[in-house]
Amino acid sequence: MKTVELLAPAKDYASAVVAVDAGADAVYIGGARFGARQAAGNTAEEIARVAAYAHRFGVRVHATLNTLLWDDELEEAERQARELIAAGVDALIVQDMALRRMDLPVELHASTQVSNRTPEGARFLGEAGFARVILERNLSLDEIRAICRATRAEVECFVHGAICVGYSGRCFLSRSMSARSGNRGACSQPCRLTYDLTDGRGHTYIAGKHLLSVRDMNLSAHLGELLDAGVTSFKIEGRLKDVNYIRNVVAFYRRATDEALAARPRLGRASVGESVPDFTPDTAKSFTRGESEYFFAGRCAGVASFDTPKAVGERIGRVVRVERGAFRLDAAEGRTLAAGDGICFVTPGGLVGTNVNAAEGGRIVPRRMKGIVPGAEVFRNYDRAFTLRVERSRTRRVIPVTALAEVSAGELRLTYTDCEGIAASASRRVELGPAHDPEANAEALRRQAARSGDTIFSVRGVEVRGAERFAPASLVAGLRREALGRLAEMRRARVPEHRILAEDPAARYPSECLTAEENVTNRLAEAFYRDHGVLRIERGLDLAPTTAGRTVLRSAYCIRREIGECLRENPRLRGGLWLERGRHRYRLDFDCRRCEMSLVDCTSDTDGTNLKPNKTEKS
Repeated sequence: MKTVELLAPAKDYASAVVAVDAGADAVYIGGARFGARQAAGNTAEEIARVAAYAHRFGVRVHATLNTLLWDDELEEAERQARELIAAGVDALIVQDMALRRMDLPVELHASTQVSNRTPEGARFLGEAGFARVILERNLSLDEIRAICRATRAEVECFVHGAICVGYSGRCFLSRSMSARSGNRGACSQPCRLTYDLTDGRGHTYIAGKHLLSVRDMNLSAHLGELLDAGVTSFKIEGRLKDVNYIRNVVAFYRRATDEALAARPRLGRASVGESVPDFTPDTAKSFTRGESEYFFAGRCAGVASFDTPKAVGERIGRVVRVERGAFRLDAAEGRTLAAGDGICFVTPGGLVGTNVNAAEGGRIVPRRMKGIVPGAEVFRNYDRAFTLRVERSRTRRVIPVTALAEVSAGELRLTYTDCEGIAASASRRVELGPAHDPEANAEALRRQAARSGDTIFSVRGVEVRGAERFAPASLVAGLRREALGRLAEMRRARVPEHRILAEDPAARYPSECLTAEENVTNRLAEAFYRDHGVLRIERGLDLAPTTAGRTVLRSAYCIRREIGECLRENPRLRGGLWLERGRHRYRLDFDCRRCEMSLVDCTSDTDGTNLKPNKTEKS
């Protein structure tokens, strides 16, 4: 049976445990260095604890080493990779091809930072020994389906969370504004800042808006379509998110994934165990910039969040009247708010938030009235009651087992067998006399053997043989603890199946040239590409002292499309367009054939040489 994986983020051990308990089939977590989220690093010892906990449920642990490497970092990167392997990780997620050349005894996954968005690229990575390719988030279902058909590698795709507006691994916007590079795990998120849209000559079309900020992804309604396309891993974004986000979102996607699998009997879950949350999961209650399917159905407008890059939460309603120190919503909607909730309003000056002091019917008393005017839309970005339920959740993950109690004149044996057929026994050689009431004795044996305490097991059935002999409850309890302890150790010692693949020297890279944007930054990566047919390799852009005059972002997202000025649809704005923020200036180039937008860094231009009309602006 082909298995499907729900992959959850983990900032640290605590969040990894929450993800596993909520139903994840795998977690991804960062090592001490060389991960795309510098703020989410962990020691090898911490990751070993994660692996020990996860492996009892057959849950895999993927470690991220997905930044670019310099030549003088190769030795340290290899040392960390081997420490993580020794700690028990099941796969390494990598961007730099140097790691492909280190002969590491572990499964390798090609990070989304490799910018996996074409069938040809995915085919090559599968041939080059990558067990999995992790897709770019700007893809449609048709594009995902074509990639799945083209490669022998497993295909993983993001289904929930924040979206990088630029193609992953091909964005240098942060690097153009500071020394911080997203390809080195230190993105400053300049795409979430405000910009002016101008003509480059002093006229402003749009001022002070978050023109590159896009909404968060939610593809929970399309998991079945992704399974049918060939995707085998659903990835949730959020290694910097808190445990409440992880508990809620993972529980939500566990339920959605199970529903999709139930309709496809040839597909199975990649781990074992049952997680039943004691709250109703709701992704709208966790951090979200507004949910979007992005370009799943094709490139379209309506995916941006121009007014704010912050979490606005769920829409509650519209203000119908403002009173002294209070306001009113439609009565039916107003009842959903409660004291302690956090609410926000989009105003001309940006997002304004406050807390609810009191709510009765449609009358809301906020802590502050700023931004509250008739007609204002009200969003709840903090649901106090829901958050408390999630925080206090006692959701556990348990593995179903059956028990067999065998009693004879000289021995008592207890055997527990889990849902995968793994069995562990404990026995005592002891003289056992006849039972006065065999039926009552059998029932007592069943009750004792069915207890599982604080273990990871849930006993679903007990068979008793030999109830004619009396077995003391204390003896049964001791053997139960011993047998379940052994079963837990046996499960912990099991390592999930790995696909450690060799690099096919005959594999050919789809292009004979690598540009600076493709960012080859060390000798091992250069050798890898040359061995696979690349003839010309430009120096990686992250090695350059400046990005001036270079393309710093490419994207399927298009500002023209978003504002109704697509070049294919007879736009009013025919001239060149620019993004400006302080001294930073970026020319927008539009490739209508590919339906892509690019930003060119013109910050250092002082002579006006880059103010010429864009040659690529063709319909």
